[in-house]
Amino acid sequence: MTKILVVEDDRSLRLVVCGYLGANGFAADGCENAQDALRKLGEERYGMIVSDIMMPGMDGFAFAAAVRAEDKKIPILFMTARDDMPSKQRGYEIGIDEYIVKPFDLDELVMRVKAVLRRADISDTNRLNIGNLVMDADEHTAYVDGKELPLTVREFDILFRMLSYPRKTFTRSALMEAFWDYDSSATSRTVDVYMAKLRDKTAACDGFDIVTVHGLGYKAVPR
Repeated sequence: MTKILVVEDDRSLRLVVCGYLGANGFAADGCENAQDALRKLGEERYGMIVSDIMMPGMDGFAFAAAVRAEDKKIPILFMTARDDMPSKQRGYEIGIDEYIVKPFDLDELVMRVKAVLRRADISDTNRLNIGNLVMDADEHTAYVDGKELPLTVREFDILFRMLSYPRKTFTRSALMEAFWDYDSSATSRTVDVYMAKLRDKTAACDGFDIVTVHGLGYKAVPR
């Protein structure tokens, strides 16, 4: 049973979310602020975090950044009333995995939680199958209909990351930081060129599309 930490200063909503997650097969603990949540994360092992952004003291952005400084893999879902693009961009650049806007349907929240956990499991196994594409991160190989797909190391890593988190938007700056490190010659245009190459090389793949998110970056969307 996956254990989820819910960080929400609204007591009523926190209890409702924890209760609904519990009724749907998860074990959920609640915290009313980020400081308590960080202490709890140091004491117990959780499989996912569901957090508000606007909280007293440390807000959700600072909380997510603190978590990512210690744990690069634990899935983080923001549930927030902030529906503006800068907030979404900031969250994804910090490294969150999903974003749901209040008010939301509790069934939708559960669906997103399950989807995020499923993507995290794919990432941990280092192998994924989407449509007629098979990728193995341990062997660094990709096959379409049994024929090897000629990808460079960087192209493989970018595609594997995006397909491990379908529908998640990856900003250009986040992709540059993750895959170009400190290469000073890399620009946002470099990312666009790589995406064009990936679209061309994966044209025969029938399980997904690489979609441009205007003003932000790119995401892989299953068909």
